[in-house]
Amino acid sequence: MGVILTREELVELRRRWKQEGKTVVLTNGCYDVLHPGHVRLLESARSLGDVLVLALNSDDSVRRLKGPSRPLIPQEQRAELAAALEAVDAVVFFDEDTPTELIAAVLPDVLVKGADWAHWIAGREEVEAAGGKVLALPLEPGYSTTGIVEEILSRP
Repeated sequence: MGVILTREELVELRRRWKQEGKTVVLTNGCYDVLHPGHVRLLESARSLGDVLVLALNSDDSVRRLKGPSRPLIPQEQRAELAAALEAVDAVVFFDEDTPTELIAAVLPDVLVKGADWAHWIAGREEVEAAGGKVLALPLEPGYSTTGIVEEILSRP
């Protein structure tokens, strides 16, 4: 089971992981309604290294991105669900609109996003400048939190 960390705790752990020679993978997102597409992306990301960090948008960040009706699940509960997944080693929040500052502080060896963000991956420049890799992984067709929410709301 993963741990929920502050940014400062994560930066300190990252130093330790680097000393131990571990490959750190980081991905990010809202993960508002956890679905199989999320789980499969996280498992794929985890297979790329020794440690997987999931950076979650805070509730305020989600509201700014998705609108006032989101998130459906509060950040502490989203973090608890994500940390319970076998693939996730650590969860950290970011309150900014993008995780660029967090990524710059952590400098993972591998930065991963779903292919729907291949056109722009926050933190790409910082990770590549530090010698890391940035990958856009294929998404599991048919899964989207927005689509799930729309489906639920359209039911009679």
